[in-house]
Amino acid sequence: MINGVINIYKIKGFTSHDVVAKLRGIMRQKKIGHTGTLDPDATGVLPVCLGSATKLCDMLTEKEKEYIAKVQLGITTDTQDMTGTVLSEKEVEVTESRVREMVQSFVGPYEQVPPMYSALKVNGKKLYELAREGKEVERKARPVTIHYIEILDMELPQITIKVGCSKGTYIRTLCHDLGEKLGCGAAMASLERTKSGQFSLDTAITLADLEEKLKNSEEDREKVLQTLIIPVDKMFKECGELKLLPQWERLVQNGNSFEEKNLRTEFIEKERVDKSQYRVYINENTFMGVYEYRKNEKKFYPVKMFLS
Repeated sequence: MINGVINIYKIKGFTSHDVVAKLRGIMRQKKIGHTGTLDPDATGVLPVCLGSATKLCDMLTEKEKEYIAKVQLGITTDTQDMTGTVLSEKEVEVTESRVREMVQSFVGPYEQVPPMYSALKVNGKKLYELAREGKEVERKARPVTIHYIEILDMELPQITIKVGCSKGTYIRTLCHDLGEKLGCGAAMASLERTKSGQFSLDTAITLADLEEKLKNSEEDREKVLQTLIIPVDKMFKECGELKLLPQWERLVQNGNSFEEKNLRTEFIEKERVDKSQYRVYINENTFMGVYEYRKNEKKFYPVKMFLS
């Protein structure tokens, strides 16, 4: 089984689940999961976890994202993008300076009401299922953070923006809310995710290109995968590294805590920061998981184990 993370470029028309289903055939394994839904019409970076790396899915979903979106001013739809039913159309009479001012007003903490056409659940049912039944339910505003917005192009009534944001941010809703502030309405015309955590467009590969690269011999296939798949432990490169003495390796093999005295001499330290996290290895380079140091107990406890 292959363990690690691959950066897939999702093309238009595919759902995130479609990507996983297709990838299972390409990679010849079932244990695969994606790290955050992209709408079918959206494109861009979609990190996909393979094998033991599927334990990372929830952690990677939490990472910050970057998007490039085209915003169509003067129109509102029921889906908040241009695929929906038009609800209203207005003349766009705002100035470029007013648009710039309102765009920048969203930078910082922001209370965002999730759209009805979303996968969030209310009483066990997804919002988009209710929306398709013609029902609308009250949604609570959720705190999100817009780290930055850059206007890349402006040819009114359309603008192109680059947005850096926290997890859970709906760019469709951001576009809609911008239209509300401008008084003319707005809908998202297109969306591309350019970054997700440490993953970006420059390392992303389409499913078609991946399939083409892997169609040759098994030896060539192995070499290609080594260049494309990030090993699980490399996802924690900000964490320190620890290796246990051979006689104590069974502690982490069983998912137990351990002490400083169980470490090899070169990894022992007199002082450690409380709650600092470490990559733990056995047998020289076999990655077992991430551990956290608890200063009051002077012990290392497992945070996430990646036993193959």
